[in-house]
Amino acid sequence: MTSHSTSALRRALLSAGAAIGGLALGLLPLPAAAQAYPNKPVKVIVTFPPGGVADTLGRLVTAPLQDVLGQPVVVENRAGSGGNIGGDAVAKSPADGYTLLMSSGGLVSVNPHIYDKMPFNPSKDIVPVASVARVAVFLVVRKDLPVNNAQEFIAYLKANPGKLSYGSPGNGSSPHLAGEMFKSMTGTDALHVPYKGAAPALNDLLAGQIDFSFDPGIALPHVQSGKLKLLAVGSPHRAAIVPDTPTVDEATGLKGFDADSYFGFYAPAGTPAAVVTRLNTEINKVLGTPAVKERINAVGGAAAPMTPKQFAAKADEDSKRFGKLIRERGIKGD
Repeated sequence: MTSHSTSALRRALLSAGAAIGGLALGLLPLPAAAQAYPNKPVKVIVTFPPGGVADTLGRLVTAPLQDVLGQPVVVENRAGSGGNIGGDAVAKSPADGYTLLMSSGGLVSVNPHIYDKMPFNPSKDIVPVASVARVAVFLVVRKDLPVNNAQEFIAYLKANPGKLSYGSPGNGSSPHLAGEMFKSMTGTDALHVPYKGAAPALNDLLAGQIDFSFDPGIALPHVQSGKLKLLAVGSPHRAAIVPDTPTVDEATGLKGFDADSYFGFYAPAGTPAAVVTRLNTEINKVLGTPAVKERINAVGGAAAPMTPKQFAAKADEDSKRFGKLIRERGIKGD
């Protein structure tokens, strides 16, 4: 065999070997980051205790979501500091879509105004994934309070300045802001009692330890059973679950009274856009199902699917609106 033929054969063998090696590499499993999302369980951190609206909405969405994702979606409650504890945990998690946050919009639109120092920056360290619901607050009073409508309630507050108390899930929560908004617009006074979640506040209202609250919907079954009295809805819109109950505006003439809060999912900043889009698409599909819409209505809310960009714009709008109230009332975080 000539030298030229030997070189040609060698080149052919090397080329074939490279092709076979490439084929073998192609059959190897891809790195986890390159595989389709998700390929392992997803954790959702809820910023309030079990039994509250954030927890209820989070579990309502994650149950069907894990079916479409094909992986378990595990809920973990990390309450405290107005959502900052849970928010910080997610902000410092890997930006891979496997740790998500479920919170009220107050975490991004209220907390920066009421805390002098936060453990993370909501505008930089987390990104919006999907809005779930617009949740109204309901003006409810203990059953033995001698009032039967919002007008009578305002008159009673004025006749008893500083003697009544109201509860909320914590300083800066939408029920707290609703109470401060109500006092500001009516020229009345009442003691604010912050709790670590809506459920503990409700328990004390039922026990008569506090007099009223702007409840985020979980008190409605107790209204129906006669244990509490519902006076008005603290929203620009009537609620589907109690369509005959007037808004605060309708009942009292307090124009522009709006304490609605938007609950939704967030992810660590830097989460791949494709993952955020996938989650947003699937969550919005879940929100479009009649069963989920009905369940959200049952807690006094309304399904509010949005794109991440729309969700971010709404948070910015709320930040400006609530920031003004917070400065006027001197509201501070826990």
